[in-house]
Amino acid sequence: MKPYELIDHTADIGIKVYGKDLAELFKNAAFAMFDIIADLSSLKNSVTVDIKKDAPNSEELLVAWLDELLYNFYTKGLIFSQFEIVDLNDSHITAKAFGRHIGENRSRLKTEIKAVTYHELKIENKNNIWQTQLIFDV
Repeated sequence: MKPYELIDHTADIGIKVYGKDLAELFKNAAFAMFDIIADLSSLKNSVTVDIKKDAPNSEELLVAWLDELLYNFYTKGLIFSQFEIVDLNDSHITAKAFGRHIGENRSRLKTEIKAVTYHELKIENKNNIWQTQLIFDV
C-alpha cells in the first residue's frame, strides 16, 4: 500500500492518504505534506518537536495536526520527515515530529503550501484501510 498519491485538483494540490490505522494515516499525511514542500530524500533529522492538539473530531484533528506542523515550518524554519504518534484518538493527538532547520538548504524546497483546507475532507475506514483526501492551498 502506498502511503499517499497525488490527485488532480484545480489550482491547488490534492492527495489521497492511506494507513493501516488512524495513527499511520496521520503520519502518512504529514510525510506527504512535507514531501510536497521539499526534497526529503537525504534529510538528516536533528530536531524533535513535541506536538499536542485537540479537536472535536478526527477530521478537524487531522487539519489541526498538519496546521501545527506548517506553523513550525513557517515560523521556525523546520522541515520534518519522520513522525511518531504517542497517543491518538478521535479528538486528541500527542506526537513527535523529527526534522531539521532548513537553513542554508533552501534549494531543497519544491512547493509552497499555504494552508490545509477542509474541502471534501472525510476520514474513512474502507476494507480495513484508513483513507482520506486532503487539499492544500498553494
